[in-house]
Amino acid sequence: MMKRQNAIAAPLRDFVPEHFRLAINDGVAVITLDRPDRKNPLTFESYAELRDTFRAMRFDEDVTAIVVTGSGGNFSSGGDVFEIIEPLTKMEAAELHAFTTMTGDLVKEMRACPQPVIAAVEGICAGAGAIMAMVSDMRIAASGAKVAFLFNRVGLAGCDMGACAILPRIIGQGRASELLYTGRFMSAEEGERWGFFNRVTEAGGALDAAMEMAAALNAGPTYANSVTKRMLQMEWAMGVDEAIDAEAIAQALCMKTGDFRRAFEAFAAKRKPVFEGN
Repeated sequence: MMKRQNAIAAPLRDFVPEHFRLAINDGVAVITLDRPDRKNPLTFESYAELRDTFRAMRFDEDVTAIVVTGSGGNFSSGGDVFEIIEPLTKMEAAELHAFTTMTGDLVKEMRACPQPVIAAVEGICAGAGAIMAMVSDMRIAASGAKVAFLFNRVGLAGCDMGACAILPRIIGQGRASELLYTGRFMSAEEGERWGFFNRVTEAGGALDAAMEMAAALNAGPTYANSVTKRMLQMEWAMGVDEAIDAEAIAQALCMKTGDFRRAFEAFAAKRKPVFEGN
């Protein structure tokens, strides 16, 4: 993505969130869920602030990759039992629908932002935390991490925040069905075998590995990366012929970028290309 040094192009430059930590350095935004004493649960307020932050990422040209992680050795335990689940039991249908729409909007914004999102998963990753990992573009786990879609354990269906649409596309229908029907924990190693995790690191190493991946993405053709993400999302709803036609247009646009020319010139000169994101 092109970088222009002004506040409009970088709306998150001076933003300090109330319900998680945000750090932006060298094009990489790190979102850290930060309630370690409770395994980083989500609340009504943190859902809304995360949704709005990912929405702002669409317009932040200083950010070319995003890492999501948790503090204190855990990713997230999901919705807080007493700050979310208990109040939900007392709400009327309209209020409940407003809440489930808000949580779904967080997923939509994570998918819609142009930057690749990498989840760095340590320890417990459950419920809505598992959804945030699932909807990330790539996932790195530390050994000992555990993922569970716990919704049926609290009397709810597994169809939460897009799980029934997205999870089968990652690990297959049968495996997704098992996790969503049972709510059991999937180990890091099992998740890697099933394709949920891109890789597993030693305990404590997930964030470092995610940062290395983010840095590699940031050094690449970032505008082209944003096109790749967009097409990966759009082509879910396309037939193969339609997808081929859409990719022809997208790739032709990328061929007009300076990065395409820079890559050719570097190849011709037998040197490594230096991409500028435009």
